Amino acid sequence: MLIPIVLAAALMNAAMIAASAVSTILISDRLNPGLAGLPNTAGVLGTAAGAIAVGWWTARLGRAHALRIGYGFAVAGAALTVLTAVGAHVALLFVGMFLLGAGNAASLLSRYAAAEAVAAPRRASAMSAVVWASTAGAAGGPFLMAPSQAWASALGLPALAGPFLVAVAAVFSALLAASYIRVVRPADEPEPERHEQSVASRRTPVLLAAGVMVVGHLVMVALMSAVPVHAHHLGDGLGLLGVMLSAHTLGMFALSPLTGWFIDRWGPRPVMVGGLVLLLSAAVLTTQSGAMFTPALFLLGYAWNLCYLGGSARLLGTALESKVESSIWAISALAALSSPWLYTVGGYLLLAVISAVLAVSLLVLVVRRTAPDVVSR
Repeated sequence: MLIPIVLAAALMNAAMIAASAVSTILISDRLNPGLAGLPNTAGVLGTAAGAIAVGWWTARLGRAHALRIGYGFAVAGAALTVLTAVGAHVALLFVGMFLLGAGNAASLLSRYAAAEAVAAPRRASAMSAVVWASTAGAAGGPFLMAPSQAWASALGLPALAGPFLVAVAAVFSALLAASYIRVVRPADEPEPERHEQSVASRRTPVLLAAGVMVVGHLVMVALMSAVPVHAHHLGDGLGLLGVMLSAHTLGMFALSPLTGWFIDRWGPRPVMVGGLVLLLSAAVLTTQSGAMFTPALFLLGYAWNLCYLGGSARLLGTALESKVESSIWAISALAALSSPWLYTVGGYLLLAVISAVLAVSLLVLVVRRTAPDVVSR
């Protein structure tokens, strides 16, 4: 049953967005504006560590229990952020964001639970539903931030506590939804011994799929982290910057159901190839300022979507699920840190060259060393 999985993912994402946004303001007010990025860094690190932990719990307790534990840690983390907002030491905020990251990892990895909850011909579509639901949470969460400040004030609490209370409610609701998750091994799933043999016999395609996911995420984060600096240098206002970021987010998530349908119909290989081609195209187009820049960001978002879901479909049922997710988030922190510096050195041309080298190298390997998919009709 997909509804609890999808609902929990949407609620967790809404909580993460709300807490991440307000935590930067809280640290800016309490400590120093230059340290405002630390809570989100803690959240990224928590997601990377949480992915490994959820994978470990999955191997020992099953997917459903692993997701519940991840969301349980997120409830504790959200509670710590509220305590910080009402006057507790700011160190609790960093711990809280780290624990929220563990819940975020559970939400991301729940796409594999969705795939195992349906029959083989619809597994990629099930994964895409979870990715799409995360968009709904990301879009809906911010709209509750302003009203939640008024609610907090009415309760005699600091206004900044409001969004953190929303996060508590959202992650607790996600935990409740997760209690209804029932993941069973589908009838067409191989027995563990046979499954391990099949994974061993296709190690190269699996590793290449992991590479596609990592490179897709690395290029996307590197190119997008430089967008605010690029827009500022060109004199673009915040309104236009908002349009750019919205176009990119739309590309990342809105077409997820279409991607899932592509994978279910033709298999992950052509989708990964298409993702790498679009990734290369988007990187080249970002070197062109003006009317083509915003469409390039949309294209970049959809390239990421194809790489992410295409690779996930290939990784389903392997030991690399959580390891790749952890690597993606660890690498994103490094890419976000280095990208603005690379932009100041060589602009988008340098970023595009680095992106093109990564995308083309992996594209050649995927085309030459991955056997065509056999798709069940």
